[in-house]
Amino acid sequence: MNSGNSLLDLLDARSGVVCAVGAGGKKSLLKHLATTHPGRVAITATVFTTYFQEKLGFAVAIDEDARLPVLVANIDPALSVAYACPGDKPGRRAGASAATVERIHRECGFAATYVKADGARMRLVKAPADDEPALPACCTTVVPILSALASGEPLTARVAHRVERVERVAGLRENETITAQHLGRLLASPDGLMKSTEGRRVVPVINMVDDALREAQAREAAAVALDLCDRIDRVVLVSLARSGDPVVGVVRR
Repeated sequence: MNSGNSLLDLLDARSGVVCAVGAGGKKSLLKHLATTHPGRVAITATVFTTYFQEKLGFAVAIDEDARLPVLVANIDPALSVAYACPGDKPGRRAGASAATVERIHRECGFAATYVKADGARMRLVKAPADDEPALPACCTTVVPILSALASGEPLTARVAHRVERVERVAGLRENETITAQHLGRLLASPDGLMKSTEGRRVVPVINMVDDALREAQAREAAAVALDLCDRIDRVVLVSLARSGDPVVGVVRR
């Protein structure tokens, strides 16, 4: 089994609508899954996203939400597709509606659709607002993600998106040091990265596990999450920036 297929299987991401939420590598993770899948896939977002569609070698469909299903349906059925709506700022595109994602996945014959369903403004961790994440009803697998690099950092807006919510969910105050315990709580909490995941498969990812220290911290955070949430049976540790196999390890119940 090659490295791409290994991560696809670990994340239950070979089929269905797979949504990435959280912070610290959503786009990188989704791009990896989309470009290593052996079949025809789609990649999109239900939230604003920076440009990335043209870099995948896929067919690209950019149009208003109501016109996207027809546009995608008319693309060569042998091609994988990246699609989104026009953005209102340079370098940014708008997300497709949940209903459009569901229709395109159902009607266009994709083996899997990969969806960026959360925004984090390039931070390492986040906790969701009341209207987040933006999961389509057809979502089958949720991949909550955070960065191991947050461990040991003070809780500030430089590191975290929605600091006040991270405070409440993880149990620390602004400027206090983030620990593996706090990261585990963020992964496991129904007010954290488990929010709105009821009825779906959930496989958390800790990214940027780039050395032995980060691996030890990530394993501790994963153990905390597994202890706190019985809906999680494994946490996958990855280093998406490295070449070759991105999987560092898997912490299981």
